[in-house]
Amino acid sequence: MSLTETEQKKLDVITAAIEKHITNKQAAVLLKLTVRQLQRLKAAVKTSGTTAVVHKLKGKASNHRIEPDIKSKLLEEIKGNYSDFKPGFAAEKLQEKYSITPTSQTIRVWMNEVGLWKARKQKTAVWRSWRPRKEYFGQLVQFDGSYHHWFEDRLIDTDGNPVEVCLLAAIDDATGTITKASFGRNESVVAIFLFWLDYVQIIGKPIAIYLDKYSTYKINHKAAVDNFELVTQFGRAMQTLSVELIFANSPQAKGRVERLFKTLQDRLVKELRLANVNTISDGNKFLEEVFLPKFNSRFSVATAKEGDVHQALTKADRANLKGIFSVHLPRHVNGDFTIRFKNNWYQLLEIQPTTIRAGSVVTVEEHLNKKIYLRFKGKYLNYVVLPRRPPKIKIQPLILTGHKLNWKPPLNHPWRKRLLSPK
Repeated sequence: MSLTETEQKKLDVITAAIEKHITNKQAAVLLKLTVRQLQRLKAAVKTSGTTAVVHKLKGKASNHRIEPDIKSKLLEEIKGNYSDFKPGFAAEKLQEKYSITPTSQTIRVWMNEVGLWKARKQKTAVWRSWRPRKEYFGQLVQFDGSYHHWFEDRLIDTDGNPVEVCLLAAIDDATGTITKASFGRNESVVAIFLFWLDYVQIIGKPIAIYLDKYSTYKINHKAAVDNFELVTQFGRAMQTLSVELIFANSPQAKGRVERLFKTLQDRLVKELRLANVNTISDGNKFLEEVFLPKFNSRFSVATAKEGDVHQALTKADRANLKGIFSVHLPRHVNGDFTIRFKNNWYQLLEIQPTTIRAGSVVTVEEHLNKKIYLRFKGKYLNYVVLPRRPPKIKIQPLILTGHKLNWKPPLNHPWRKRLLSPK
């Protein structure tokens, strides 16, 4: 039996100890053994010769080897159902179906043998300092959206092409927990508002949200650098709720949510396929009831400090929630007290909760249910929708206020009291 270099060196040291060229203590130090272990090896070499330094299982099958028929069966399962799975994920799915399965490392070797997996070379990355996780749950939430063929070719458009769907996801920085995720057609303001409206009502307000510079979240314009009033609809809503927005200058800065989408584009796509989920509504139900609980139980970690720092909605927040999560746009009041918005004309009524003049700038709120509200100085104005713009008239009122313009104060009004009081 041929010996390896290590085995030969081991035999040479033991032989030197047997021939008393070195002491047992010296030999034990060289081989990193105890003196008693060395004495046993010396006795074995005297009895069995060179085979004493060779492991007894050398050249034999491992005691923990997988039987060939079981290996063949598992490989057929992988080829049939998990051919595009990564080894670790394939091992998980096999463990769900079979009581005895090999480790993910063994699955990786098997998939490599049959050409289902090829190890990728490590890329040389730019060094970046690692930011530690936040200490509390809810202290920082990373948020983003990812367009992908989440339903593969099971969701197609009218031309028969696979549809890209946007997955919105929020992940807690301290625990790695996916706090909320949902499928939608796009990453529009309305989709973002629906996502966060549901989030703050159920979970609460996080201290801060970490996101990218996509136009839904931040105005990316050179002229907007020092103009703090140029905030987006989302930024204005979060500012009203006292939630801080942190904008990342690179994808690596919010790496937790970026890595999350890479994981989901591998795992979630396959889980949706195995569950035969083919629509956005069914996908959202699957996310909430099946995928997220399983994913979070496996990948979430404990926080450095106990406690949830999500803030509950205040009474004022709840009262104005629909208005907060609506699109706000400014509009000028015309001379005839009409307002034009999206080719519709709105006529302000004579009686208003606050005084308003022609030329005043009111806020048009387009709520998520598409209803229109006109707001001025914190008050909702009274109006009617006109079929078309009314014709101009020569005599027009100067203001609208809380009473009719021909209104006369009663005798007990403070104004009359001052006029009628004796000097």
